[in-house]
Amino acid sequence: MSGGVDSSVTAVMLHEQGYEVIGLTMKTWDYASSGSSSKETGCCSLDSINDARSLAVNYGFPHYILDIRNEFGDFVIDNFVEEYLAGRTPNPCVLCNTHIKWEALLKRANMLDCEFIATGHYANIRKSEKTGRFVVSKGLDANKDQSYVLWGVSQENLSRTMLPLGRFHKSEIRQMAMEMGQAELAQKSESYEICFVPDNDYRSFLRHRVNDLDEKVKGGNFVLTDGKIVGQHQGYPFYTVGQRKGLGIALGEPVFVKEIIPETNTVVLGKKEELERVQALVRNVNLVKYASLEGPVEAVTKIRYKDAGTLSTIEQEGDTMRVDFHHAVAGVAPGQSAVFYEGDDLIGGGFIMRENHRIPASANLEH
Repeated sequence: MSGGVDSSVTAVMLHEQGYEVIGLTMKTWDYASSGSSSKETGCCSLDSINDARSLAVNYGFPHYILDIRNEFGDFVIDNFVEEYLAGRTPNPCVLCNTHIKWEALLKRANMLDCEFIATGHYANIRKSEKTGRFVVSKGLDANKDQSYVLWGVSQENLSRTMLPLGRFHKSEIRQMAMEMGQAELAQKSESYEICFVPDNDYRSFLRHRVNDLDEKVKGGNFVLTDGKIVGQHQGYPFYTVGQRKGLGIALGEPVFVKEIIPETNTVVLGKKEELERVQALVRNVNLVKYASLEGPVEAVTKIRYKDAGTLSTIEQEGDTMRVDFHHAVAGVAPGQSAVFYEGDDLIGGGFIMRENHRIPASANLEH
């Protein structure tokens, strides 16, 4: 229970259906450790924890706080920093769901003799009669569907997971909160920030976490695809593939970050059409709907959370997946998740790999 409307309604819904509910709020982060001057808000704030506890008390079920700051920091935050330093764009919410929240919840569920865990994610889970596997599918509310961030959850963990909100629209959940007499809860705004980057400034966060980062990465070159140097940047970790704004360079036409090469502290720029890719390689693949894929499979691949998806052919090669898009897509960012769908069902997903950079060795490196 984060103290927000989704997890709160989930808890009350199950309570009223006759389940013995135990509320658990996870403390993953505190703002003092981030170097942020912003007011503490969101799922880890004292106000949110108190809101969750108050609701549990009102409905007569137990509530506990689980402090997982050390575990969260060691895994999710360290990975976040390492990915940017490796020239990739991390997906912290996927890692948190896969390796922290589900594992922490189930560990405590076992201690409390609970059969299931439930969350406020907008997605659905069912057991396939044909394969016996637990399948994640999109939530009814297309604008809130969160199946994209669940591709890494294991079959064992899915077998003990309930997602009651997958059958509802967000507007219905807010109305339920109103009918519960929780008007303030129903009107709570949603945060789309990374929980440990409260002011949404990941560059300041990286500077706070890595000593002398500016000194270590300053003085790198902006180059075009042919290798021509067109300026200097502030340091490669401060840019992401597809970025246009905030480059601090004017070339007379719009340019975007095409590629990041940490080995040489180089940021490659290109026109919009130069960002297009017809293929991607995906690592650390976890399959959900099927145990394995036999040969090429047609799927819709999403390369970011709000991506509409692109028809593609995917083919498994060990724990790697080759994705051949049926038409070119822009902004394929290494480190982000590529998630594969068959209709509304989640086939699986993984992390987009970096390509070997293709700046010509004989390129003109003069200004």
